[in-house]
Amino acid sequence: MKRLSKFILNLIPRPLLIRLSYAVAPILAFLLKGKQYTDPIDGKSFKMFLPYGYVKQRENILSPSSLSLERHRLLWLYLKNETDFFSAPKKVLHFAPEQCFLKRFRSLKNLDYTTTDLFSPIADVKADICNLPFEDNSYDVILCNHVLEHIPDDTKAMQELYRVMKPGGWGVFQIPQDLNREMTFEDDSITDKAERAKIFGQYDHVRVYGRDYFEKLRSIGFKVEEIDYTSKLSDTEIDKFRLAKGEIIPVVYKK
Repeated sequence: MKRLSKFILNLIPRPLLIRLSYAVAPILAFLLKGKQYTDPIDGKSFKMFLPYGYVKQRENILSPSSLSLERHRLLWLYLKNETDFFSAPKKVLHFAPEQCFLKRFRSLKNLDYTTTDLFSPIADVKADICNLPFEDNSYDVILCNHVLEHIPDDTKAMQELYRVMKPGGWGVFQIPQDLNREMTFEDDSITDKAERAKIFGQYDHVRVYGRDYFEKLRSIGFKVEEIDYTSKLSDTEIDKFRLAKGEIIPVVYKK
């Protein structure tokens, strides 16, 4: 299973993989029904989750029903339990919309919800994050998760995110982060896909973020909270929901 998952991820382009997953997910969800682990996004339980990873496969991570990963389930729990995202009127901009969230967020009557991405086949607006077609101070909430590590000029992208966020607005900008690394690492001279995957974790990533990521967001103008939401959960809950203990949710605010 691990080898097959890794082969598929590295062989099939992401836009096509997104389309194919809609057909495959219901079959996997049926075959893996059980009671051991629960996806909090849809409440369904399974005897196991699927492995996932472009280089190093993480066991028991990908939900067979919603196709959520650790970070998605953690974000869902945070939004549901710690914010008014699901109840208060919000104008929301969601970059590279994840399948596990798309239909659920779109169905929320309190949200004026727009999705955007340069390549995703399921996004509403095709746009470059470094040159957004949205007016200043437009959005109450911005979700931009696991996007910035793909962007060569992440400073410009962060500036655009700040520009289109309303004063008093907030957002979640998750990234793959090595908390043991003080400084972010990037090297444009590494062009081989296999080598990039080995060093950066995925062939289309351009950097590995360190702990300085939060300070970079602050330098743009955001107020940043580094939230370890797993610290509020029991070890039993962390295992049941298949979360990554200690993962930080970067929550940003525009004053």
